[in-house]
Amino acid sequence: MIYIRRTVKITAFILGLIALLLALSIMFIPKNNMKEFGMEEVAANGVLGEKENTIDVIILGDSEAYSSFSPMQIWRDTGYSVYVCGTSAQTLNYSLKLLQRATEKQNPKIVILETNAIYREITGLEAIGAKLGNIFSIFDYHDRWKSMKLKDILTSPDYTWTDDKKGYYFNKGINAANSSNHMSFTEEIENIPGINVSLVKNIRDVCERKGAELVLISTPSTVNWNYKKHNGISQLAKEIECEYIDLNLENDIIGIDWLHDTRDKGDHLNHFGAVKVTNYLSDYLQKTNLLSDHREDEAFQNWNEALEKYLKLTE
Repeated sequence: MIYIRRTVKITAFILGLIALLLALSIMFIPKNNMKEFGMEEVAANGVLGEKENTIDVIILGDSEAYSSFSPMQIWRDTGYSVYVCGTSAQTLNYSLKLLQRATEKQNPKIVILETNAIYREITGLEAIGAKLGNIFSIFDYHDRWKSMKLKDILTSPDYTWTDDKKGYYFNKGINAANSSNHMSFTEEIENIPGINVSLVKNIRDVCERKGAELVLISTPSTVNWNYKKHNGISQLAKEIECEYIDLNLENDIIGIDWLHDTRDKGDHLNHFGAVKVTNYLSDYLQKTNLLSDHREDEAFQNWNEALEKYLKLTE
């Protein structure tokens, strides 16, 4: 009898705690996706402000992603809607969270994961914290009490903002790289942490549920990429049965000039390099025959308006 009463008390406590965390999560979650509402990484989360079911391609990854792919260039050339959900030093647990958030309203046909994040280590504690944050947003936004107002507690989320560059980081700085030993061949394999492999599989599973194809892409970088990592990602791609494209091995087509096309000695591409990589991606997307040209669609008029701003900025 004592055991039953104790079990009932523990169960009631756990259920009460869960209910409290859910209630606090509803109150504390940002009600708009702008910085002043408490949203983190607003450029990446600008995808939440896009009209429902209007994004063809979602790109995940760290600064390599947002420095290498220009969605407005793809829009100009093909009419495909691409959004880069890239953040500095992005870890795969956050890649997964961004994908889950975005696909609540979007049904992309292709999801691209830039591979540098696959080698960024995540501790077991960070992975657990990320899972709790996915369930209870109070763990992510507990500091919001400092700026919250009564209306923040009582209203429901309504995400209205989006980035006109669709997550792309525009930078024309030039700082040349030494590429003499870049991508020297080896059969050695750079090991991918087990937690990261599991998270990539979780990302793949989300893609499968949404009917999207997952593609792994390594963007050009003399600092971050080598043949050992190429071999590791090739092995992973075979294991999870998805396509892998290593742009570091496609320079005969892309034509990256490491004296001109990097802003920081080969760590990231600048705009001149991004234009070349984006041209390659546009061609690839066209060859998939999965996407449609939306440039004449009235529902995408805001993309044409964003393009005008982009062209003024870049040209």
